[in-house]
Amino acid sequence: MKLEKVYACYSKDKDVRLSSSSGAVFSSLAEYVLNKNGIIYGVAMSEDCYSAEFIAVTDRSELIKLRGSKYLQAKVGDTFKKVKVELQAGKLVLFTGTGCQVNGLKKFLGKDYENLICMDVICHGAPSPALWREYAQYQEKKSGGKLKGINFRCKDESWTDFGMKEVLENIPEDSVKKFYISKDKDPYMQMFLRDYCLRPSCYECVAKKEKMSDLTVADFWGIKEAAPEMNDGLGTSLVLIRTQKGKEIFNYISCKMKLKEVTYEAGVKGNPAEYKSCARPSQRDTFFDDMHTMSFEELEGKYAAPIKYSLKTRVKRKVKKIIKNMLQVIGGGGRAESNIEYGLLFVLRV
Repeated sequence: MKLEKVYACYSKDKDVRLSSSSGAVFSSLAEYVLNKNGIIYGVAMSEDCYSAEFIAVTDRSELIKLRGSKYLQAKVGDTFKKVKVELQAGKLVLFTGTGCQVNGLKKFLGKDYENLICMDVICHGAPSPALWREYAQYQEKKSGGKLKGINFRCKDESWTDFGMKEVLENIPEDSVKKFYISKDKDPYMQMFLRDYCLRPSCYECVAKKEKMSDLTVADFWGIKEAAPEMNDGLGTSLVLIRTQKGKEIFNYISCKMKLKEVTYEAGVKGNPAEYKSCARPSQRDTFFDDMHTMSFEELEGKYAAPIKYSLKTRVKRKVKKIIKNMLQVIGGGGRAESNIEYGLLFVLRV
Protein backbone atom coordinates (compact mmCIF):
# COMPACT_ATOMS: atom_id res chain seq x y z
CA MET A 1 0.00 0.00 0.00
CA LYS A 2 1.33 3.42 -0.97
CA LEU A 3 1.42 5.81 2.00
CA GLU A 4 -0.38 9.12 1.70
CA LYS A 5 1.87 11.07 4.10
CA VAL A 6 4.33 10.59 6.99
CA TYR A 7 4.63 13.06 9.86
CA ALA A 8 6.44 13.83 13.08
CA CYS A 9 3.92 15.48 15.38
CA TYR A 10 2.71 16.12 18.90
CA SER A 11 -0.32 17.68 20.58
CA LYS A 12 -0.22 21.33 21.63
CA ASP A 13 -1.99 20.29 24.84
CA LYS A 14 0.95 19.65 27.15
CA ASP A 15 -1.08 17.99 29.93
CA VAL A 16 -2.65 15.45 27.57
CA ARG A 17 0.72 14.84 25.96
CA LEU A 18 2.37 14.10 29.31
CA SER A 19 -0.28 11.48 30.07
CA SER A 20 0.32 9.79 26.69
CA SER A 21 3.13 7.49 25.59
CA SER A 22 4.47 9.86 22.93
CA GLY A 23 2.82 12.82 21.17
CA ALA A 24 -0.88 12.25 22.03
CA VAL A 25 -2.14 11.81 18.47
CA PHE A 26 -4.71 9.28 19.70
CA SER A 27 -6.27 11.87 22.03
CA SER A 28 -6.67 14.39 19.22
CA LEU A 29 -8.32 11.78 17.03
CA ALA A 30 -10.54 10.62 19.90
CA GLU A 31 -11.72 14.20 20.51
CA TYR A 32 -12.68 14.46 16.82
CA VAL A 33 -14.81 11.30 17.10
CA LEU A 34 -16.47 12.32 20.37
CA ASN A 35 -17.33 15.74 18.93
CA LYS A 36 -19.34 13.85 16.31
CA ASN A 37 -21.10 11.76 18.98
CA GLY A 38 -19.04 8.75 18.00
CA ILE A 39 -17.70 5.83 20.01
CA ILE A 40 -14.12 4.72 20.63
CA TYR A 41 -12.89 1.17 21.13
CA GLY A 42 -9.46 0.77 22.67
CA VAL A 43 -7.47 -1.08 25.30
CA ALA A 44 -7.65 -0.35 29.03
CA MET A 45 -6.31 -2.14 32.09
CA SER A 46 -8.84 -4.18 34.05
CA GLU A 47 -9.99 -2.89 37.43
CA ASP A 48 -7.70 -5.33 39.30
CA CYS A 49 -4.78 -4.46 36.97
CA TYR A 50 -4.23 -8.16 36.23
CA SER A 51 -5.16 -7.96 32.55
CA ALA A 52 -5.87 -5.65 29.60
CA GLU A 53 -9.15 -5.59 27.68
CA PHE A 54 -11.00 -3.70 24.98
CA ILE A 55 -13.61 -1.24 26.22
CA ALA A 56 -15.94 1.28 24.58
CA VAL A 57 -15.70 4.98 25.48
CA THR A 58 -18.23 7.71 24.72
CA ASP A 59 -17.22 10.26 27.36
CA ARG A 60 -14.09 12.44 27.50
CA SER A 61 -13.53 11.66 31.18
CA GLU A 62 -12.96 8.00 30.22
CA LEU A 63 -10.30 8.69 27.58
CA ILE A 64 -7.52 8.54 30.15
CA LYS A 65 -8.13 4.77 30.42
CA LEU A 66 -7.20 4.35 26.76
CA ARG A 67 -4.13 6.59 26.75
CA GLY A 68 -0.69 5.10 27.04
CA SER A 69 0.80 1.76 26.01
CA LYS A 70 -0.28 -1.54 27.57
CA TYR A 71 2.48 -4.08 27.15
CA LEU A 72 0.48 -7.29 27.24
CA GLN A 73 -1.99 -9.10 24.99
CA ALA A 74 -5.47 -7.63 25.43
CA LYS A 75 -8.75 -9.56 25.61
CA VAL A 76 -10.86 -8.86 22.53
CA GLY A 77 -13.97 -10.71 23.73
CA ASP A 78 -17.04 -9.76 21.70
CA THR A 79 -15.67 -6.34 20.71
CA PHE A 80 -15.84 -7.05 16.97
CA LYS A 81 -19.55 -7.87 17.25
CA LYS A 82 -20.21 -4.68 19.21
CA VAL A 83 -18.33 -2.59 16.64
CA LYS A 84 -20.45 -4.07 13.85
CA VAL A 85 -23.68 -3.24 15.67
CA GLU A 86 -22.57 0.40 16.16
CA LEU A 87 -21.52 0.72 12.53
CA GLN A 88 -24.80 -0.67 11.25
CA ALA A 89 -26.62 1.84 13.48
CA GLY A 90 -24.76 4.63 11.69
CA LYS A 91 -22.41 5.56 14.57
CA LEU A 92 -18.94 6.91 13.84
CA VAL A 93 -16.49 4.39 15.32
CA LEU A 94 -12.79 4.73 16.08
CA PHE A 95 -11.07 1.37 16.63
CA THR A 96 -7.50 1.40 17.96
CA GLY A 97 -5.25 -1.59 18.50
CA THR A 98 -2.34 -3.54 17.06
CA GLY A 99 -2.08 -4.25 13.35
CA CYS A 100 -3.33 -7.83 13.75
CA GLN A 101 -6.34 -6.63 15.77
CA VAL A 102 -7.27 -4.07 13.11
CA ASN A 103 -6.88 -6.69 10.38
CA GLY A 104 -8.97 -9.12 12.41
CA LEU A 105 -11.78 -6.58 12.75
CA LYS A 106 -11.73 -5.72 9.05
CA LYS A 107 -11.90 -9.37 8.04
CA PHE A 108 -14.68 -10.04 10.56
CA LEU A 109 -16.75 -7.17 9.15
CA GLY A 110 -16.31 -8.44 5.61
CA LYS A 111 -16.84 -5.04 3.99
CA ASP A 112 -15.77 -1.42 4.28
CA TYR A 113 -17.72 1.06 6.40
CA GLU A 114 -17.35 4.77 5.72
CA ASN A 115 -18.10 5.47 9.40
CA LEU A 116 -15.21 3.29 10.66
CA ILE A 117 -11.78 4.77 11.43
CA CYS A 118 -9.00 2.30 12.24
CA MET A 119 -5.73 3.30 13.86
CA ASP A 120 -3.01 0.81 14.73
CA VAL A 121 0.27 1.14 16.59
CA ILE A 122 3.64 -0.08 15.39
CA CYS A 123 3.90 -3.23 17.46
CA HIS A 124 7.05 -4.86 18.83
CA GLY A 125 5.00 -7.90 19.87
CA ALA A 126 2.33 -8.95 22.37
CA PRO A 127 3.65 -10.22 25.74
CA SER A 128 2.00 -13.10 27.59
CA PRO A 129 -0.93 -12.00 29.80
CA ALA A 130 -0.13 -14.94 32.11
CA LEU A 131 3.36 -13.54 32.70
CA TRP A 132 1.93 -10.08 33.44
CA ARG A 133 -0.44 -11.53 36.03
CA GLU A 134 2.44 -13.34 37.76
CA TYR A 135 4.47 -10.13 37.77
CA ALA A 136 1.58 -8.04 39.15
CA GLN A 137 0.95 -10.50 41.98
CA TYR A 138 4.68 -10.67 42.69
CA GLN A 139 4.85 -6.87 42.99
CA GLU A 140 1.83 -6.88 45.32
CA LYS A 141 3.33 -9.52 47.57
CA LYS A 142 6.67 -7.71 47.70
CA SER A 143 5.09 -4.36 48.59
CA GLY A 144 2.29 -5.65 50.80
CA GLY A 145 -0.38 -3.76 48.83
CA LYS A 146 -2.91 -4.00 46.01
CA LEU A 147 -2.05 -2.75 42.53
CA LYS A 148 -4.44 0.09 41.68
CA GLY A 149 -2.79 1.71 38.69
CA ILE A 150 -0.03 1.10 36.17
CA ASN A 151 1.76 3.30 33.63
CA PHE A 152 3.99 1.20 31.38
CA ARG A 153 5.50 4.27 29.76
CA CYS A 154 5.99 6.82 32.52
CA LYS A 155 7.87 9.87 31.18
CA ASP A 156 8.64 11.49 34.55
CA GLU A 157 12.35 10.78 34.14
CA SER A 158 12.58 10.82 30.35
CA TRP A 159 10.55 10.01 27.24
CA THR A 160 13.37 7.92 25.77
CA ASP A 161 14.59 6.33 29.02
CA PHE A 162 11.07 5.65 30.28
CA GLY A 163 10.04 3.41 33.14
CA MET A 164 7.17 1.62 34.85
CA LYS A 165 5.10 3.61 37.36
CA GLU A 166 3.00 1.52 39.74
CA VAL A 167 0.41 2.71 42.25
CA LEU A 168 -0.31 0.33 45.12
CA GLU A 169 -2.78 0.71 47.93
CA ASN A 170 -1.75 -0.71 51.28
CA ILE A 171 -4.18 -2.94 53.12
CA PRO A 172 -5.50 -2.38 55.76
CA GLU A 173 -3.83 1.02 56.30
CA ASP A 174 -5.42 2.36 53.10
CA SER A 175 -2.30 4.36 52.28
CA VAL A 176 -1.01 4.68 48.71
CA LYS A 177 2.50 3.93 47.49
CA LYS A 178 3.90 4.96 44.13
CA PHE A 179 6.92 3.25 42.58
CA TYR A 180 8.95 4.20 39.53
CA ILE A 181 11.11 1.47 38.01
CA SER A 182 13.36 2.15 35.02
CA LYS A 183 12.69 -0.09 32.01
CA ASP A 184 16.32 -1.19 32.34
CA LYS A 185 15.70 -2.52 35.84
CA ASP A 186 12.11 -3.72 35.76
CA PRO A 187 12.10 -7.52 35.24
CA TYR A 188 8.85 -7.63 33.26
CA MET A 189 10.01 -4.94 30.84
CA GLN A 190 13.34 -6.71 30.40
CA MET A 191 11.64 -10.02 29.55
CA PHE A 192 9.46 -8.15 27.05
CA LEU A 193 12.27 -6.13 25.48
CA ARG A 194 14.41 -9.27 25.18
CA ASP A 195 11.53 -10.92 23.26
CA TYR A 196 11.19 -13.97 25.53
CA CYS A 197 7.48 -13.65 26.30
CA LEU A 198 5.81 -12.90 22.94
CA ARG A 199 3.12 -14.87 21.10
CA PRO A 200 4.53 -17.37 18.55
CA SER A 201 2.89 -15.41 15.69
CA CYS A 202 4.73 -12.23 16.69
CA TYR A 203 8.01 -13.66 15.42
CA GLU A 204 6.44 -14.01 11.94
CA CYS A 205 3.84 -11.23 11.96
CA VAL A 206 1.68 -11.31 8.83
CA ALA A 207 0.07 -7.99 9.78
CA LYS A 208 3.33 -6.23 8.90
CA LYS A 209 2.83 -7.32 5.29
CA GLU A 210 -0.84 -6.35 5.04
CA LYS A 211 -1.78 -2.95 6.46
CA MET A 212 -5.54 -2.41 6.77
CA SER A 213 -5.62 0.64 9.08
CA ASP A 214 -6.26 4.25 8.05
CA LEU A 215 -3.46 5.59 10.24
CA THR A 216 -0.51 4.06 12.07
CA VAL A 217 1.12 5.74 15.07
CA ALA A 218 4.29 5.10 17.04
CA ASP A 219 6.98 6.76 19.10
CA PHE A 220 9.24 8.66 16.73
CA TRP A 221 12.49 7.02 17.74
CA GLY A 222 15.32 8.80 15.94
CA ILE A 223 13.56 12.18 16.03
CA LYS A 224 16.82 13.90 16.98
CA GLU A 225 18.28 13.05 13.59
CA ALA A 226 15.13 13.18 11.45
CA ALA A 227 13.60 16.42 12.79
CA PRO A 228 15.50 17.83 15.78
CA GLU A 229 13.25 20.90 15.97
CA MET A 230 10.36 18.52 16.82
CA ASN A 231 12.18 17.04 19.80
CA ASP A 232 11.64 18.78 23.13
CA GLY A 233 12.01 15.65 25.24
CA LEU A 234 8.29 15.29 26.06
CA GLY A 235 7.45 12.75 23.37
CA THR A 236 6.94 12.95 19.61
CA SER A 237 4.71 10.70 17.53
CA LEU A 238 5.36 9.15 14.16
CA VAL A 239 2.18 9.10 12.05
CA LEU A 240 1.85 7.08 8.85
CA ILE A 241 -1.23 8.07 6.81
CA ARG A 242 -2.34 4.97 4.89
CA THR A 243 -5.69 5.89 3.29
CA GLN A 244 -7.50 8.89 1.86
CA LYS A 245 -9.91 8.70 4.80
CA GLY A 246 -6.99 8.80 7.21
CA LYS A 247 -5.52 11.77 5.35
CA GLU A 248 -8.76 13.76 5.51
CA ILE A 249 -9.27 13.12 9.23
CA PHE A 250 -5.67 13.87 10.10
CA ASN A 251 -5.83 17.14 8.16
CA TYR A 252 -8.89 18.06 10.22
CA ILE A 253 -7.17 17.47 13.58
CA SER A 254 -3.74 18.79 12.56
CA CYS A 255 -4.62 22.29 13.79
CA LYS A 256 -4.33 20.92 17.36
CA MET A 257 -0.83 19.61 16.75
CA LYS A 258 2.62 20.75 15.87
CA LEU A 259 3.84 18.69 12.93
CA LYS A 260 6.42 18.27 10.22
CA GLU A 261 6.27 16.04 7.18
CA VAL A 262 9.15 13.56 6.84
CA THR A 263 10.06 10.75 4.47
CA TYR A 264 9.00 7.18 5.16
CA GLU A 265 12.66 6.15 5.37
CA ALA A 266 13.42 8.78 8.03
CA GLY A 267 10.28 7.87 9.96
CA VAL A 268 10.89 4.13 10.21
CA LYS A 269 14.68 4.18 10.55
CA GLY A 270 14.34 3.95 14.33
CA ASN A 271 11.15 1.87 14.09
CA PRO A 272 11.98 -1.31 12.14
CA ALA A 273 9.00 -3.05 13.80
CA GLU A 274 6.88 -1.22 11.20
CA TYR A 275 8.02 -3.71 8.56
CA LYS A 276 10.05 -6.42 10.34
CA SER A 277 9.19 -8.99 13.02
CA CYS A 278 11.52 -9.43 15.97
CA ALA A 279 13.82 -12.46 16.04
CA ARG A 280 12.70 -15.48 18.07
CA PRO A 281 15.20 -16.00 20.93
CA SER A 282 16.71 -19.47 21.25
CA GLN A 283 15.52 -19.52 24.88
CA ARG A 284 11.90 -18.67 24.05
CA ASP A 285 10.46 -22.20 24.54
CA THR A 286 12.56 -22.80 27.65
CA PHE A 287 11.32 -19.50 29.05
CA PHE A 288 7.68 -20.60 28.85
CA ASP A 289 8.49 -23.99 30.35
CA ASP A 290 10.20 -22.23 33.25
CA MET A 291 7.34 -19.74 33.60
CA HIS A 292 5.01 -22.61 34.50
CA THR A 293 7.38 -24.18 37.05
CA MET A 294 9.42 -21.33 38.55
CA SER A 295 8.43 -18.55 40.90
CA PHE A 296 8.57 -15.08 39.36
CA GLU A 297 11.64 -14.33 41.47
CA GLU A 298 13.44 -17.35 40.01
CA LEU A 299 12.34 -16.36 36.51
CA GLU A 300 13.68 -12.86 37.10
CA GLY A 301 17.06 -14.20 38.18
CA LYS A 302 17.40 -16.35 35.05
CA TYR A 303 15.95 -14.10 32.34
CA ALA A 304 16.03 -10.48 33.55
CA ALA A 305 19.52 -9.89 34.90
CA PRO A 306 20.25 -6.12 34.86
CA ILE A 307 21.97 -4.72 31.79
CA LYS A 308 25.57 -3.67 32.38
CA TYR A 309 26.18 -0.38 30.60
CA SER A 310 29.53 1.04 29.55
CA LEU A 311 31.00 4.05 31.34
CA LYS A 312 30.25 6.18 28.24
CA THR A 313 26.55 5.25 28.34
CA ARG A 314 26.31 5.86 32.09
CA VAL A 315 27.93 9.29 31.68
CA LYS A 316 25.60 10.16 28.80
CA ARG A 317 22.53 9.26 30.88
CA LYS A 318 23.83 11.37 33.75
CA VAL A 319 24.33 14.27 31.35
CA LYS A 320 20.75 13.91 30.06
CA LYS A 321 19.42 14.10 33.61
CA ILE A 322 21.46 17.27 34.22
CA ILE A 323 20.13 18.72 30.94
CA LYS A 324 16.54 18.01 31.93
CA ASN A 325 17.00 19.84 35.24
CA MET A 326 18.66 22.79 33.49
CA LEU A 327 15.91 23.08 30.87
CA GLN A 328 13.25 23.11 33.57
CA VAL A 329 14.95 26.20 34.96
CA ILE A 330 15.90 28.07 31.77
CA GLY A 331 13.38 26.64 29.29
CA GLY A 332 14.26 25.30 25.86
CA GLY A 333 13.49 22.63 23.30
CA GLY A 334 15.19 19.86 21.39
CA ARG A 335 17.83 22.07 19.75
CA ALA A 336 18.73 23.63 23.11
CA GLU A 337 18.99 20.16 24.61
CA SER A 338 21.33 19.00 21.85
CA ASN A 339 23.58 22.05 22.26
CA ILE A 340 23.78 21.69 26.05
CA GLU A 341 24.40 17.95 25.78
CA TYR A 342 27.21 18.50 23.28
CA GLY A 343 28.82 21.11 25.51
CA LEU A 344 28.67 18.98 28.64
CA LEU A 345 30.01 15.90 26.87
CA PHE A 346 32.86 18.01 25.46
CA VAL A 347 33.75 19.22 28.96
CA LEU A 348 33.61 15.65 30.31
CA ARG A 349 35.92 14.42 27.55
CA VAL A 350 38.39 17.19 28.33
